Amino acid sequence: MPATVRGPVADLGATLMHEHVFGLSPEILWNWPDIPEGWDPEIRAREAAAKLDALQAEGVDTIVDLTVPGLGRYLPAVQRVAGLTGVNIVAATGYYTYDALPPYFANRGPGSLFGGPDRLAEFFVRDLTEGIGRTGVKAAMLKCASDHLGMTKGCERVFRAVAEAHLETGAPITTHSHSASRGGLDQQRLLTSLGVDPERVVIGHAGDSADLAYLEELLAGGSYLGMDRFGIDTIAPFEQRVAVVAELCARGHAGRLVLGHDSYCFNDRFDADVVRRRHPDYHLLHIPRDVLPELRKRGVTDDQIHQMLVVNPREILR
Repeated sequence: MPATVRGPVADLGATLMHEHVFGLSPEILWNWPDIPEGWDPEIRAREAAAKLDALQAEGVDTIVDLTVPGLGRYLPAVQRVAGLTGVNIVAATGYYTYDALPPYFANRGPGSLFGGPDRLAEFFVRDLTEGIGRTGVKAAMLKCASDHLGMTKGCERVFRAVAEAHLETGAPITTHSHSASRGGLDQQRLLTSLGVDPERVVIGHAGDSADLAYLEELLAGGSYLGMDRFGIDTIAPFEQRVAVVAELCARGHAGRLVLGHDSYCFNDRFDADVVRRRHPDYHLLHIPRDVLPELRKRGVTDDQIHQMLVVNPREILR
């Protein structure tokens, strides 16, 4: 059974595969705890639980929280949220960087200043098999990232460590990719070369692209596509995102698509008022309230929506 923050569950139900509960900046919180946007764990937990309850009322049962180190993962706070909502929260492990690793890892490992073993895979495996920190909560998915800088040395180290942890545990992998540079192909090739079955990989943020040839090349390589930034219209507008999903479904690819927003219940790294003004649909309710009705208007069937929201996540997180 898939692991969630509250423990294993038999049925995840309808699942959004790329979301975040909290994105935090630990060194800011440690040193300037009275910043205007404020971090009160109890207040933020109740706010997050209310947002998740509203999502459940729209028919979504589970979110995959892809907040990993590098994005401010703090599982005790997420545990509090999980205790206040009926929505299942799946935790992830990995490391998030577009470029270099932080000194803790950059100064350890082959080729580093001080050498020694590379501990990334060790940490990831521990999160998956023993639990994250002292919470006892087991991660159920691995995450790695590359962006406009391409597969930097730091990114490649994370990808290699994620592949190693995957091969040891069987946990699925999701990525942050840069669609404008067709970066998902480099990710897919590297992971496959390391022995990862591409069918156990979700190429995240593929929905930023309207290049159907690129997307079908990723699909031909065997991976799932994350159509997972609905609401971030400055990268790709609503019209484009729904048109691409509808066309891929029409071409028979619903069995390889998953949905999400890449949204946060609370994120101290962005000004919340600015985000609301620029991205008014960047929230957890956008897919059930706006995206799914529009997909149905464009000919996407209820069976295909069930495939993307229920069947595909279940197969990925098995």
